[in-house]
Amino acid sequence: MPPMLNRVTVIGLVAIALHLVAHAAEPGPTATDKVWVTPEIKAPGVSFHTFESRAAKATVSYHVYTPAAYHRESDRRFPVVYWLHGSGGGLPGIPKVAALFATAIEAGTAPPCLVVFVNGMPHGMYVDWKDGSAPVETVIVRELVPHIDTAYRTIATREGRLLDGYSMGGYGAARLGFKYPDVFRAVSILGGGPLQAELLGDAPRANRRRAIEVLTRVYGGDQEYFRSVSPRVLAEQHADAIARGSLVRMVCGDRDETFANNQDFHEHLERLKIPHTWTVLAGVGHDPLRTLEVLGDSNWAFYRRAFGEPSGTR
Repeated sequence: MPPMLNRVTVIGLVAIALHLVAHAAEPGPTATDKVWVTPEIKAPGVSFHTFESRAAKATVSYHVYTPAAYHRESDRRFPVVYWLHGSGGGLPGIPKVAALFATAIEAGTAPPCLVVFVNGMPHGMYVDWKDGSAPVETVIVRELVPHIDTAYRTIATREGRLLDGYSMGGYGAARLGFKYPDVFRAVSILGGGPLQAELLGDAPRANRRRAIEVLTRVYGGDQEYFRSVSPRVLAEQHADAIARGSLVRMVCGDRDETFANNQDFHEHLERLKIPHTWTVLAGVGHDPLRTLEVLGDSNWAFYRRAFGEPSGTR
């Protein structure tokens, strides 16, 4: 046996190979998952843009919602919400989420803010892929954020940035928010996943084939890489910094397939003494718009707490 392969590794690779053969007809992530430029979505207040990414060596797209106040008040600077979509790409949800923000901002229940709809690719997982082919995390943190601060009148500090996301986007918000507490102050984890310690077997919202495909394609088939970049480990590594200055919330419906993993993650944060709110929504399944609807004003209270009443000036 080659020295680099121990018995556990060999068993794991054999198991993956057997499952790939047994479930070859089932759908899973493919090469089309690396979509750096998405179709344009048209909605009131929403515009489509691209920038050139050195990390990806490609043009990368994003959508942004700008509130009416942004156009009325030319001297004002605005906080930014980075909205991270779930698996599949999230394009159909952009008009609905933008409309929720528009209604709340106009009603005065949410502070005026820009909402950047990040292109996390259908199954990008908001992480730099192990093989280097899709540096999603680097593109977002090192390129998209500075690009937004250059292209728009933003409050270009951590206090002016909030990460919010649902499902895969909740996983991404936890990952990026916990790894870069100096970049993002507020972190919102809605129905997040995968938040478990290992990506093995039948994961919530994913059959065995899908879990293996994601593990293989994004994490190089390496459970240790999945673990090392997970929100669980990042929370452990940066617990003190997160506890000192980050605003964190977790929300999950009690009928959501990911509920058990979310509850376990909440308890993990408690053990690490990371302050956060944990909200369980009765009767709610894995449904982002229903989650926001049931949250009601408490959703916007989180935004008000995150951004306060900023003057909009540097």
